[in-house]
Amino acid sequence: MSSNSLTAERDHLANLLEAVQRCAHFLYASQAKVEWPLAGHVLKLQQKDEALFQALAAFNERFAKLQDTLGAAMRHCALLMSEATSPFLRVLSMFEKLAVIDSINSWQLCRTARNLAAHDYETDYALIAEHFNELQTLAPVLIKASCRLLVLCADSLDVAPSTRDFEVEFQRVCAAIGA
Repeated sequence: MSSNSLTAERDHLANLLEAVQRCAHFLYASQAKVEWPLAGHVLKLQQKDEALFQALAAFNERFAKLQDTLGAAMRHCALLMSEATSPFLRVLSMFEKLAVIDSINSWQLCRTARNLAAHDYETDYALIAEHFNELQTLAPVLIKASCRLLVLCADSLDVAPSTRDFEVEFQRVCAAIGA
């Protein structure tokens, strides 16, 4: 890898890390707009509450966006650490050993919950509430992994987010969830 290529790869990771910070901040912010836990009968009563369902849609999307962005950042970090990046299960195994993610199982649980929302058009309000409550329970798993990944990248690769635009907000989120 040439010096220019390495610089480009490091810059790409820095951009991904900034995106991870932004996604974590907005996921946490959207989560705060909803009163948890949700109950199916309450959702049924509020079925036409546009603000509530827009907040839930934003929360759902931001959960998915954080997991996708975090996955891309982990893969790119592994590449810069000269580790195998395919299949992604190897990447997950590496980051489990480095204590960035709690476990491969927790990552896959987040992925399954995320995918169910993307492909399931549920009309049973109890099941809708159950789904969002699960995402709300799992959101700290992704945010903590984000916090740990940024520390690992700084310590191991000397790579930080490309800007400091979301640094303060991201640190607040990390502190708020005990990461």
